Amino acid sequence: MTEPGAPLLEFHAIPMTGSAAGMFALTVMRHETVVVVGDENSGVDSLVEFALGLEVPAAGTVATFGTDLLTLSRREQLAFRRRLGYLPAGDGLLSNLTLRDNVRLPLRFGSNFKAAEIEGRVDVILAMLRLTRVAAERPAQANEEQRRRAALGRALAFDPELVLLEQPFVGLTDRASAELLEIARGGETGAGGRRTVFITGQDIPMLLRNRVDRVVHLADSRHLLTRP
Repeated sequence: MTEPGAPLLEFHAIPMTGSAAGMFALTVMRHETVVVVGDENSGVDSLVEFALGLEVPAAGTVATFGTDLLTLSRREQLAFRRRLGYLPAGDGLLSNLTLRDNVRLPLRFGSNFKAAEIEGRVDVILAMLRLTRVAAERPAQANEEQRRRAALGRALAFDPELVLLEQPFVGLTDRASAELLEIARGGETGAGGRRTVFITGQDIPMLLRNRVDRVVHLADSRHLLTRP
C-alpha cells in the first residue's frame, strides 16, 4: 500500500530526447490530474510505458505506487498492472470481440468475481459511458468516440486509483473529451478527483485546461498551468 501522503507516480532524472532541460522530473500526488504535453519527437509517448514498466528509460528511475516495476518479476509486473487503469493511444481494443466483451475482458481473466458480478459491473460501466445500445457491435462497426469510450471502460474495470491515458482526446469533440475526463477522474472529493489521472499527448483542448490540476510542457518541464 502507498502511504496517504506519498506520490502515486514519480519520474526522476529521466533523459528525454525532446527535452531542452535535458532531464525530466515530475511527481504526481493522490487526487491530482496532471497532463504532460510535447511534440511527436519529444518522447512524451514513452512516459506511460515507463510508468507501466513496458519500456526502460536510458537512466533515472520511475516509481508507480512507490515501486520501480523494473525490479519485479514478469509475473509480479502483470499482477501489479491490474492496480492501474491504462488507455493506450488509439484504443487498443481487440477487433474480434464486441465492445462489451472488450470491457469484460480484464474482469473475466483478472478477477475472482462470479459471472453475475462481472456482468453487473459491465452493465454499470456501459451505462456510465453511454454504450449500452452499441455494446454488441465490434470495434470496426463503432465510431471513434464509441471505441474510445469502450477502451476507457476497460481501463476503469477494476475502479483503479491511478489511471494512465495516452492521447485520449485525439479526434474527439471538446464536449466528449470533457465527459471522458470527468469519468476518468471518478467524481470529486475535497482533495480533488477521486482517481489520480496522468495524461500524455501533444496537446490538450483549451476547454479542459481548467479541469486539470497541472499541464506540464515536456521540452523544459515548464508548468503551462497550475490550478490553485
